[in-house]
Amino acid sequence: MDAYVDAVAAALADSDSWHGFTGYLHTVCAMQAADRGFADVLTMTLPTAKALEGRRSQAYDGVVSLIDRAKAAGHLRDDFTPQDVALLLMATAGVITATADAWRRVLALMIQSFQTPARGPLPAPPAHAALYRAMINLGRADSPSRASTRS
Repeated sequence: MDAYVDAVAAALADSDSWHGFTGYLHTVCAMQAADRGFADVLTMTLPTAKALEGRRSQAYDGVVSLIDRAKAAGHLRDDFTPQDVALLLMATAGVITATADAWRRVLALMIQSFQTPARGPLPAPPAHAALYRAMINLGRADSPSRASTRS
């Protein structure tokens, strides 16, 4: 999670808000591809791991700033939300599981869809609580105790 926080900090340090935002997405997706455990940590939440969740919260605040900066510069569509980053990470985690290299194409397609001008309206993003529950459920589904009961 420290590497995740560092990726956000590096992106925020970039004077070009769009480059910082897209660079962050590339960095984090590459980290997911390089380490499946990292991908799991990014796409689930573990409420009892207070230090981990504290760092996740710190990174989240930075991602919100990245989004706000890219929108203010006119590069990121107005209806993009922080939940969209979580959805992107969940999607690329699934692609990485299926095929190691296709995540780059998925990410490029997604980044192009994030840019302004928007090509059309998006459906409403998932509610924060619903996304949080999904991330908790991913953590439970991948826990060793659940894995042994599925065998």
